[in-house]
Amino acid sequence: MSGLLPATAGRVLVGDLVVTGRPAHVVARAGVARTFQSVRLFRGLTVRENVEVAARAAGANRPETRRRTDELLGEFGLDRWAGVLAGALPYGLERSLEMARAIATGASFLLLDEPAAGLDESEGDALLARLAGIPAARGCGILVIDHDMRLIMRLCRRLHVLAHGQTIAEGTPDEVRRNPAVVAAYLGSAGAT
Repeated sequence: MSGLLPATAGRVLVGDLVVTGRPAHVVARAGVARTFQSVRLFRGLTVRENVEVAARAAGANRPETRRRTDELLGEFGLDRWAGVLAGALPYGLERSLEMARAIATGASFLLLDEPAAGLDESEGDALLARLAGIPAARGCGILVIDHDMRLIMRLCRRLHVLAHGQTIAEGTPDEVRRNPAVVAAYLGSAGAT
């Protein structure tokens, strides 16, 4: 969907614009931003510079870049780290920086690949709080791929569950939580909260 890999079937549209088969930078300019399971930062740039680069690449002028960057550094708890090289951040803050950088593009859709990977429960709760407000505050849809069922069940209104590349369930968290195939594949007999 992000243009990083070629589609094998179907079409990807952003509004009325077909972006299937287009390079990743074209898809990004159409309003799709993504994060990676393995964090990909500009490690030789500061935290501030990582966010500024994304805003500038999306066409923001200097004052808008500064405003967006300051806002996102505060929102993601990164303001006190602004002058630190991204490569020196603790892992949880690296993940936060990657999300702030993606949002700095002004995307209409945010694709998150395993945003909770490697986070402890309190970091996962903080992530949930940040992500939950993004659609309303920024008018940005979110697609999350994650194995953290605790996060997914509390964050998402609609789920699409895969096992071994096949759809095994679709629906609300309550519907999915009760689906026997999902219980067997992911939740176990106790279910998820």
